[in-house]
Amino acid sequence: MRSIPEDRTTRALIRDEALALFAAHGPDSVTVRRIATAAGVSPGLVVHHFGSKDGLRQEVDQYVVAVFEAMLGELTGGGAEALDSGAGAASLSAAFTRHFPDGSPLPGYLRRLLLSDSDAGRLLFGRLYEVSRAALDGLAAAGLAVPGRDPAVRAALLLANDLAVFLLRDRIGEALGTDPLSADGMARWAPEVLDIYAGGLNASPPPESSPDGT
Repeated sequence: MRSIPEDRTTRALIRDEALALFAAHGPDSVTVRRIATAAGVSPGLVVHHFGSKDGLRQEVDQYVVAVFEAMLGELTGGGAEALDSGAGAASLSAAFTRHFPDGSPLPGYLRRLLLSDSDAGRLLFGRLYEVSRAALDGLAAAGLAVPGRDPAVRAALLLANDLAVFLLRDRIGEALGTDPLSADGMARWAPEVLDIYAGGLNASPPPESSPDGT
Protein backbone atom coordinates (compact mmCIF):
# COMPACT_ATOMS: atom_id res chain seq x y z
CA MET A 1 0.00 0.00 0.00
CA ARG A 2 1.15 3.54 -0.72
CA SER A 3 1.76 5.89 2.18
CA ILE A 4 0.37 9.36 2.89
CA PRO A 5 3.64 11.27 2.15
CA GLU A 6 3.04 10.47 -1.55
CA ASP A 7 -0.10 12.64 -1.43
CA ARG A 8 0.17 14.42 -4.79
CA THR A 9 1.07 11.32 -6.82
CA THR A 10 -1.34 9.06 -4.95
CA ARG A 11 -4.23 11.52 -5.23
CA ALA A 12 -3.86 11.68 -9.02
CA LEU A 13 -3.54 7.90 -9.25
CA ILE A 14 -6.74 7.36 -7.26
CA ARG A 15 -8.55 9.96 -9.37
CA ASP A 16 -7.44 8.32 -12.62
CA GLU A 17 -8.44 4.82 -11.49
CA ALA A 18 -11.81 6.15 -10.34
CA LEU A 19 -12.28 7.87 -13.71
CA ALA A 20 -11.66 4.62 -15.57
CA LEU A 21 -13.99 2.63 -13.32
CA PHE A 22 -16.72 5.29 -13.37
CA ALA A 23 -16.55 5.47 -17.18
CA ALA A 24 -16.78 1.69 -17.54
CA HIS A 25 -19.38 0.87 -14.89
CA GLY A 26 -21.02 4.09 -13.74
CA PRO A 27 -20.22 5.87 -10.46
CA ASP A 28 -23.12 4.31 -8.58
CA SER A 29 -21.84 0.78 -9.27
CA VAL A 30 -18.26 1.38 -8.11
CA THR A 31 -17.32 1.15 -4.44
CA VAL A 32 -14.53 2.91 -2.59
CA ARG A 33 -12.96 -0.49 -1.93
CA ARG A 34 -12.91 -1.29 -5.66
CA ILE A 35 -11.27 2.04 -6.44
CA ALA A 36 -8.72 1.49 -3.70
CA THR A 37 -7.89 -1.98 -5.02
CA ALA A 38 -7.39 -0.64 -8.56
CA ALA A 39 -5.12 2.12 -7.24
CA GLY A 40 -3.19 -0.20 -4.92
CA VAL A 41 -4.08 1.77 -1.80
CA SER A 42 -6.29 1.25 1.23
CA PRO A 43 -9.93 2.42 1.31
CA GLY A 44 -8.94 4.62 4.24
CA LEU A 45 -6.41 6.44 2.08
CA VAL A 46 -9.10 7.16 -0.53
CA VAL A 47 -11.24 8.69 2.21
CA HIS A 48 -8.22 10.58 3.53
CA HIS A 49 -7.73 12.28 0.18
CA PHE A 50 -11.34 12.88 -0.90
CA GLY A 51 -13.51 12.58 2.19
CA SER A 52 -15.99 10.21 0.53
CA LYS A 53 -16.87 8.65 -2.79
CA ASP A 54 -19.01 11.70 -3.56
CA GLY A 55 -15.99 13.91 -2.96
CA LEU A 56 -13.91 11.74 -5.30
CA ARG A 57 -16.65 11.84 -7.94
CA GLN A 58 -16.75 15.63 -7.75
CA GLU A 59 -13.01 15.79 -8.26
CA VAL A 60 -13.22 13.41 -11.24
CA ASP A 61 -15.98 15.58 -12.74
CA GLN A 62 -13.91 18.72 -12.27
CA TYR A 63 -10.86 17.07 -13.79
CA VAL A 64 -12.77 15.86 -16.86
CA VAL A 65 -14.32 19.28 -17.41
CA ALA A 66 -10.87 20.88 -17.12
CA VAL A 67 -9.40 18.46 -19.67
CA PHE A 68 -12.15 19.18 -22.17
CA GLU A 69 -11.94 22.91 -21.47
CA ALA A 70 -8.24 22.84 -22.38
CA MET A 71 -8.93 20.91 -25.58
CA LEU A 72 -11.81 23.18 -26.55
CA GLY A 73 -9.59 26.19 -25.94
CA GLU A 74 -7.14 24.81 -28.50
CA LEU A 75 -9.95 24.24 -31.00
CA THR A 76 -11.22 27.79 -30.74
CA GLY A 77 -7.82 29.46 -30.50
CA GLY A 78 -6.90 29.29 -34.19
CA GLY A 79 -9.65 31.43 -35.69
CA ALA A 80 -11.09 30.77 -39.12
CA GLU A 81 -8.01 28.87 -40.32
CA ALA A 82 -8.46 26.30 -37.57
CA LEU A 83 -12.14 25.97 -38.37
CA ASP A 84 -11.35 25.33 -42.03
CA SER A 85 -8.63 22.78 -41.33
CA GLY A 86 -10.92 19.77 -41.64
CA ALA A 87 -12.61 19.96 -38.29
CA GLY A 88 -14.80 22.94 -37.47
CA ALA A 89 -18.40 22.58 -36.40
CA ALA A 90 -18.76 19.35 -38.37
CA SER A 91 -16.16 17.27 -36.56
CA LEU A 92 -15.90 17.95 -32.86
CA SER A 93 -15.78 14.17 -32.47
CA ALA A 94 -12.84 13.98 -34.89
CA ALA A 95 -10.97 16.50 -32.75
CA PHE A 96 -11.72 14.45 -29.64
CA THR A 97 -10.36 11.37 -31.37
CA ARG A 98 -7.12 13.16 -32.20
CA HIS A 99 -6.65 14.29 -28.62
CA PHE A 100 -7.54 11.07 -26.79
CA PRO A 101 -5.75 7.80 -27.56
CA ASP A 102 -7.51 4.48 -28.03
CA GLY A 103 -8.54 3.11 -24.67
CA SER A 104 -8.87 6.51 -23.00
CA PRO A 105 -11.77 6.51 -20.51
CA LEU A 106 -12.51 10.19 -21.17
CA PRO A 107 -14.94 9.74 -24.11
CA GLY A 108 -16.89 7.17 -22.09
CA TYR A 109 -16.98 9.43 -19.08
CA LEU A 110 -18.07 12.33 -21.28
CA ARG A 111 -21.10 10.26 -22.26
CA ARG A 112 -22.05 9.57 -18.66
CA LEU A 113 -21.40 13.17 -17.62
CA LEU A 114 -23.56 14.69 -20.36
CA LEU A 115 -26.46 12.39 -19.51
CA SER A 116 -26.20 13.01 -15.77
CA ASP A 117 -28.24 15.56 -13.85
CA SER A 118 -25.15 17.29 -12.49
CA ASP A 119 -23.66 20.77 -12.49
CA ALA A 120 -20.54 19.40 -14.19
CA GLY A 121 -22.63 17.89 -17.00
CA ARG A 122 -24.54 21.12 -17.53
CA LEU A 123 -21.34 23.15 -17.45
CA LEU A 124 -19.64 20.93 -20.01
CA PHE A 125 -22.62 20.91 -22.37
CA GLY A 126 -22.84 24.68 -22.15
CA ARG A 127 -19.16 24.99 -23.00
CA LEU A 128 -19.51 22.58 -25.93
CA TYR A 129 -22.47 24.60 -27.20
CA GLU A 130 -20.41 27.80 -27.01
CA VAL A 131 -17.73 26.13 -29.13
CA SER A 132 -20.29 24.93 -31.66
CA ARG A 133 -21.80 28.43 -31.90
CA ALA A 134 -18.36 30.04 -32.26
CA ALA A 135 -17.40 27.52 -34.93
CA LEU A 136 -20.56 28.22 -36.93
CA ASP A 137 -20.03 31.98 -36.62
CA GLY A 138 -16.43 31.58 -37.75
CA LEU A 139 -17.36 29.48 -40.75
CA ALA A 140 -20.09 31.95 -41.71
CA ALA A 141 -17.68 34.88 -41.43
CA ALA A 142 -15.21 33.04 -43.67
CA GLY A 143 -17.90 32.38 -46.29
CA LEU A 144 -17.79 28.62 -45.65
CA ALA A 145 -21.30 28.31 -44.17
CA VAL A 146 -24.49 30.27 -43.65
CA PRO A 147 -25.83 30.80 -40.13
CA GLY A 148 -29.38 29.81 -41.12
CA ARG A 149 -32.66 31.36 -40.07
CA ASP A 150 -31.95 30.54 -36.42
CA PRO A 151 -28.18 30.30 -35.75
CA ALA A 152 -28.76 29.16 -32.17
CA VAL A 153 -30.78 26.16 -33.32
CA ARG A 154 -28.33 25.36 -36.11
CA ALA A 155 -25.40 25.37 -33.68
CA ALA A 156 -27.35 23.13 -31.29
CA LEU A 157 -28.19 20.76 -34.16
CA LEU A 158 -24.55 20.48 -35.19
CA LEU A 159 -23.53 19.81 -31.61
CA ALA A 160 -26.25 17.21 -31.05
CA ASN A 161 -25.22 15.40 -34.22
CA ASP A 162 -21.59 15.32 -33.15
CA LEU A 163 -22.32 14.24 -29.59
CA ALA A 164 -24.50 11.41 -30.90
CA VAL A 165 -21.27 9.65 -31.91
CA PHE A 166 -20.31 9.51 -28.23
CA LEU A 167 -23.75 8.73 -26.87
CA LEU A 168 -24.42 5.96 -29.42
CA ARG A 169 -20.82 4.83 -29.89
CA ASP A 170 -21.42 1.16 -29.11
CA ARG A 171 -24.54 0.84 -31.26
CA ILE A 172 -22.92 2.67 -34.19
CA GLY A 173 -19.88 0.41 -33.89
CA GLU A 174 -22.09 -2.68 -34.02
CA ALA A 175 -23.89 -1.38 -37.12
CA LEU A 176 -20.71 -0.37 -38.99
CA GLY A 177 -18.38 -3.06 -37.72
CA THR A 178 -15.94 -0.32 -36.67
CA ASP A 179 -15.63 1.81 -33.55
CA PRO A 180 -16.56 5.28 -34.88
CA LEU A 181 -14.13 6.94 -32.47
CA SER A 182 -11.16 4.82 -33.54
CA ALA A 183 -8.79 6.15 -36.19
CA ASP A 184 -10.24 3.78 -38.81
CA GLY A 185 -13.79 4.56 -37.81
CA MET A 186 -13.26 8.31 -37.96
CA ALA A 187 -11.62 7.94 -41.37
CA ARG A 188 -14.98 6.57 -42.55
CA TRP A 189 -17.20 8.84 -40.48
CA ALA A 190 -15.70 12.31 -40.93
CA PRO A 191 -15.77 12.49 -44.77
CA GLU A 192 -19.44 11.55 -44.87
CA VAL A 193 -20.33 14.13 -42.23
CA LEU A 194 -18.39 16.86 -44.02
CA ASP A 195 -19.94 15.95 -47.39
CA ILE A 196 -23.45 16.17 -45.94
CA TYR A 197 -22.71 19.47 -44.20
CA ALA A 198 -21.17 20.89 -47.36
CA GLY A 199 -23.73 19.77 -49.92
CA GLY A 200 -26.70 18.18 -48.21
CA LEU A 201 -28.08 14.67 -48.69
CA ASN A 202 -28.55 15.22 -52.43
CA ALA A 203 -24.90 16.08 -53.06
CA SER A 204 -22.79 13.62 -55.02
CA PRO A 205 -19.62 12.43 -53.26
CA PRO A 206 -16.40 13.96 -54.56
CA PRO A 207 -14.40 11.77 -56.97
CA GLU A 208 -11.80 9.59 -55.30
CA SER A 209 -8.17 10.45 -55.92
CA SER A 210 -6.04 7.99 -57.87
CA PRO A 211 -3.03 6.40 -56.15
CA ASP A 212 -0.71 9.00 -57.76
CA GLY A 213 -2.83 11.82 -56.25
CA THR A 214 -4.48 12.94 -59.51
